[in-house]
Amino acid sequence: MSSQQLVLKQRALLLDALCGGGSAEPLDCVLDLLLAWEVLIWEDYLIIRVTEKPVSSNARCLLDVVYEKGEDASGLLLAAFKQVLPEEQKSELCFGKEYAVLEKNRPATATSALLTDRPVLVRKLRDNIHEALDVLMTTGCFTIKDCDGVQLPVYTPSQQVRRLLDQVRFKGETAARTLLKYLDQTEPINKEHQILEETKRFTASPDTLLYQKKLRSSVAAQSHFLSTYGGTGRFSLDDIYTNGLLEVMNGCGETTTLELEDVVGPVGILNKDADTVLVSGEAGNGKSTLLQRLHLLWARESLLTDIYLLFPFSCRKLNTEHRVLSLKELLFLHCCWPDRNQDEVFQFILDQPHLVLFTFDGLDEFKQGFTDEERHCCPTQPVPIPTLLFNLLQGTLMKGVMKVVASRPQAVGPSLKRYLRKEVHLKGFSPVGIDCFVKKQYRDPGMAGRIIESLQGNSALHSLCHIPVFCWIVTKCHQELLGGEDCIPQTITDVYLLVLQHFFLRKSSQPQGALRKGWLEQHLDTVLKLGQLAMEGLEASCYVFSGHELQRHGLTEHDISIGFLIYCYDMSVTDSKRYEFLHITLQCFFAALYVILNRSNNRSDIPKLFLSHRQPSGLSPKFLGHCVDCSGEKDESKMVEKPDLQITAQFASGLLSLQHRNLLLDCCPAALRERRVKQVVKSLSKAMQRHFKCIPGPVEGEKKSMHAMPSFVWLIKCIYEMQNNSIARDTMAKLDVEHLKLTYCNIGPVECTALAYVLKHLRNPVGLQLDNNCVGDVGVEQLLPCLHNCHSLYLRNNNITDEGIRKLVEKGVHCEHFQKLALFNNKLTDSCMQHFALLMKSKQNFLSLRLGNNNITSQGAEQLAEGLSCNRSLQFLGLWGNHIGDSGAAALANALKNNTEIKWFSLVDNGVGSAGASALAELVSQSKTLEELWLNKNFISRDGVECLIKALKMNSRVKEVWLKGNNLSPEEEQELKKEESRLIF
Repeated sequence: MSSQQLVLKQRALLLDALCGGGSAEPLDCVLDLLLAWEVLIWEDYLIIRVTEKPVSSNARCLLDVVYEKGEDASGLLLAAFKQVLPEEQKSELCFGKEYAVLEKNRPATATSALLTDRPVLVRKLRDNIHEALDVLMTTGCFTIKDCDGVQLPVYTPSQQVRRLLDQVRFKGETAARTLLKYLDQTEPINKEHQILEETKRFTASPDTLLYQKKLRSSVAAQSHFLSTYGGTGRFSLDDIYTNGLLEVMNGCGETTTLELEDVVGPVGILNKDADTVLVSGEAGNGKSTLLQRLHLLWARESLLTDIYLLFPFSCRKLNTEHRVLSLKELLFLHCCWPDRNQDEVFQFILDQPHLVLFTFDGLDEFKQGFTDEERHCCPTQPVPIPTLLFNLLQGTLMKGVMKVVASRPQAVGPSLKRYLRKEVHLKGFSPVGIDCFVKKQYRDPGMAGRIIESLQGNSALHSLCHIPVFCWIVTKCHQELLGGEDCIPQTITDVYLLVLQHFFLRKSSQPQGALRKGWLEQHLDTVLKLGQLAMEGLEASCYVFSGHELQRHGLTEHDISIGFLIYCYDMSVTDSKRYEFLHITLQCFFAALYVILNRSNNRSDIPKLFLSHRQPSGLSPKFLGHCVDCSGEKDESKMVEKPDLQITAQFASGLLSLQHRNLLLDCCPAALRERRVKQVVKSLSKAMQRHFKCIPGPVEGEKKSMHAMPSFVWLIKCIYEMQNNSIARDTMAKLDVEHLKLTYCNIGPVECTALAYVLKHLRNPVGLQLDNNCVGDVGVEQLLPCLHNCHSLYLRNNNITDEGIRKLVEKGVHCEHFQKLALFNNKLTDSCMQHFALLMKSKQNFLSLRLGNNNITSQGAEQLAEGLSCNRSLQFLGLWGNHIGDSGAAALANALKNNTEIKWFSLVDNGVGSAGASALAELVSQSKTLEELWLNKNFISRDGVECLIKALKMNSRVKEVWLKGNNLSPEEEQELKKEESRLIF
């Protein structure tokens, strides 16, 4: 079969390979190779790689363009796929005959070399982009605006490098030669470092080499199958792994999107002297699976190729280790034992710490909270496991070894954060990731399509699926989901009851169909036994259970075979089998079932769940005792979070909802159930009152605001799980603020659903600030029910695209109180500007629109201007950090001339030149309300400034025009400042 025919026949598979992971990196790598091989010319590249379009659209365009170029081009396209794709994806494709890439003469110009050497340059510049930009700035090839445009936080490091290369090529031969010269000068250093590393590896003894091979084999075997939710079948990690959203934040609060290989890379480093990288994410977001993927790719030598030895640890299993161990014993007992000469192998580890990586999964599941009080630096001296672990993390022991730690954010306090190199945030699946995961679960496209369609038709369920463990549950329980007579799940409790029913149905003797009415009562004995085991485990921060403990709780082989408990392989324990719950959230669910369904008359069980969830470290907890600070200890540095109890409280709230009353009717006496409902309601009310009492009074001249803590979000989620409008209404009746701030609170679509459910009952509209979370388009949709109660909505840095804006505006134009919107640093393009234009036309009471650091061009500005020309109310318009240029500035200035309220207008860093400044000068001269105009970081020269000066002399109302970082010399700035004092340089 010809190469063209192969491309056509395998089109769906090729598209899935480029787009399936939700990342543009595979497409970009293929494009790099095709440019270097001269299959594509620069004009082809510009047609194919359009930033504003989705990856799938660009990928289809690539296949179309190459197919039209003929047989040879198609063959080289397949060769590029073969070079770029990982081994597991290659197996599904046929690449046809081998196409050799012909050696070409060195390009005559430096700009041409940027194309022919593009794959190599991308690799070289990834770790040197800041230094390269400094060189280009110093030599005058780049401006501040050029550098900022390259380093926009919405781009991954690889995308930033490609933007740099594209910008250098646009600047011309001088800039290209400067960049290549810089790389040539750094090449000897890089080669020397490479030679040094290779020498170190070469000097490893035969026994060390043998140990590395054995360790790789052991890690590969442990990582091959998906372990996190593997109790209902064995899934190959290659078949099921789907990328989650990874972000890192710099010191200025801006985020950068990362790829998997960037987790231990240089991007986002805040403390270069520290060795510990934290991967933080909420329960079920995929932290364990991400580490497992890193382990597997290292074992295959596909990733972390500069790491010689990798040692994976589970904090859950370390909890079961009661012996005192030295570092040497910890490594060899818990990971892999050397067959020969362990002293020599260990000496290699001590001598070459930079070639070693430790990973620790589930720090939040470790019994003891982090402390840096006890120092230990001897690698051969046995000490308790907590002392060993904490000294490794802070670098007292084995300084120079990179450590990657996965944990829920609540478990990482200030004392540990001092020792972090960087913190990577894992935020679950994107909408594309959900679709990709479902398709990987079901090879039948029809079934996958039905499930995806069902999810997209239920926004509450779709929002839950952004958390990978919930997405997995939904796909596993698709028969109940798609064919059941009950309501589609709305809450997390609904989803877990679905999986409970699914597992019991799987083991039921009934041939097919749903379990009979009263199915929970039928299996109540098993549920209570598992629940007591789960609850006692949470009491003691225990997540791994021996066979003896299962027997003590009366659990039989039949109970185990249902699938809630799975066998836990632990090399350090040889005396008995060990078991763990399928997922930590499932353990919390069974604990909640036990709290609600056991018939004891202990009235304190539920209230304790809603009291303080902190405990001084070192205390021995009793039943739920670690929810209560009974010691009076006030030292925050010694407090540890117990987020598992928060999850348990959520489930307990959900189980007591009216929707599940009939399910529990035969399992729990009505009087006992009603008493527990009252206990939950009372506990929630008291917890909220304590939160509200902490709200300080308003500062004079400012609105009364509440900066909510994460515990507030948890309480809101508990109220949502109960699905009781009266509780939500009563709670919000006590909230008396004008501004509600929930920044950096890990607000995702699930939390947005709960917030909207409660905030729609507010008595008076508030400003809702959700900056620096992970709301996304689905989260925006979930917030719509409470939009009528928001006079302001702040959604900076939330991965929102044009689709989210479409839904927001459709609702917002009908909300009388909705007057302010801030969307800095999202993923907006020109496509959403028609919606903002509609907002401006429809709402003549709208006051503020801020759209900084997005991807809006002159075309989008012209669309917005159409709406602005009909609006008379807007007071603040912020478009900082876009690509609006002169024509866009002129369109906006013309549209605002008739506005009778505009006070503040920002076009900072927008490529505005003197022509744009001249158009803005007309606005300055005519506006009767404008007070500030911000034009920093543009290309305005003296001519443009003089136009502004003339305009200012005609309008005394304007207070300031900001012009820092434009095309003016220091002497010109001084001279112009003397001429007009309202110019700010």
